[in-house]
Amino acid sequence: MEPTLKYLDLKPLNDSFEPSLSQAIHRVLDAGWYLLGTEVEAFEMEYAAYCDVKYCVGVANGLDALTLVLQAWKEMNVLQEGDEVIVPANTYIATILAVTRCGLVPILVEPDPKTFNLDPTRVETLLTSKTKVILPVHLYGQCADMEEIEILSLKYKLKVLEDAAQGHGSMLKGRRTGNLGDAAGFSFYPAKNLGCLGDGGCVTTNDKDLADCIRTIANYGSVKKYVNRYKGINSRLDELQAAILRVKLQRLDVDNEKRRVIARHYLAGIQNTNLHLPEIKNFDAHNFHVFPIMCSERDALKTYLESKGIQSLIHYPIPPHKQEAFRAWNDRSYPITESIHALELSLPVSPMQTPEETEYVCRCINQYNFQS
Repeated sequence: MEPTLKYLDLKPLNDSFEPSLSQAIHRVLDAGWYLLGTEVEAFEMEYAAYCDVKYCVGVANGLDALTLVLQAWKEMNVLQEGDEVIVPANTYIATILAVTRCGLVPILVEPDPKTFNLDPTRVETLLTSKTKVILPVHLYGQCADMEEIEILSLKYKLKVLEDAAQGHGSMLKGRRTGNLGDAAGFSFYPAKNLGCLGDGGCVTTNDKDLADCIRTIANYGSVKKYVNRYKGINSRLDELQAAILRVKLQRLDVDNEKRRVIARHYLAGIQNTNLHLPEIKNFDAHNFHVFPIMCSERDALKTYLESKGIQSLIHYPIPPHKQEAFRAWNDRSYPITESIHALELSLPVSPMQTPEETEYVCRCINQYNFQS
């Protein structure tokens, strides 16, 4: 049965940006220039200003954004093969893939069970002489504990790379994600709070040398045509996606606030005590890319909601250390991470969602009868 309330229906969401989206697309078509042009330049300036950083480099996707930062640090002799990178054990696998792609070693750290983000209190005991980077993830759209992470980074002289793939527009004490570390990687996958109509991503930083190095590596390692300084890759944000992102960026804060309204409605309206709602200390620090609930009967509840026409998702069913891709880790135990992956269910939270739809979700959850 087709759900009456989809988890995130991109068609009406994108339609709500018309006619501006179509005008932006036609502007690119009329210009006849599709890569490394004025739309990308303009978006980079606008997104850098939005994040209050000096530099933004558009790239092909969020995985490349993280990879390119680490690769650039290797080229700049900040990192070397075999160095260790602290990462949350419960992140999406892309965070870890960025580390392993660069010949670096991920050190998995259990999250804070209340925020689902990297737990800084667990980091210090795992640091070694090879630890060079902390890579916190703003999971589900909530800022990681960047103040404590910054204290650790300064104490041990570590770089901080934000995985901000889900963190567009979230703020911590007046500073946005993308400006809370040495660099940040963003994804503009269509379902993100700031999403294009295909793949896209960017890196933000205040380090000019890093930005220049990333820009060069991402363009085949070329400093000028046919002159290659690095063994680079092809990872560029195209003109069409940049033009689309420029339109959507203008409404990002408004749409994030709509998500917060839905989150407040869920927190007040869901009264079923057999599940756990997220604990939110600071709404500005959360853009509610995902509204996660923890439920011991997660799969049964998901099926029940589907019968009521409500689509929910799981972020994520299998933790990275249990994936076949990292089979050498399969016998490791990260109990908090494994619990989150076994219990988490994501409720619909879209800027297009009506109060009536949100109330319907609350009512259906409150009427669900737990078996245990």
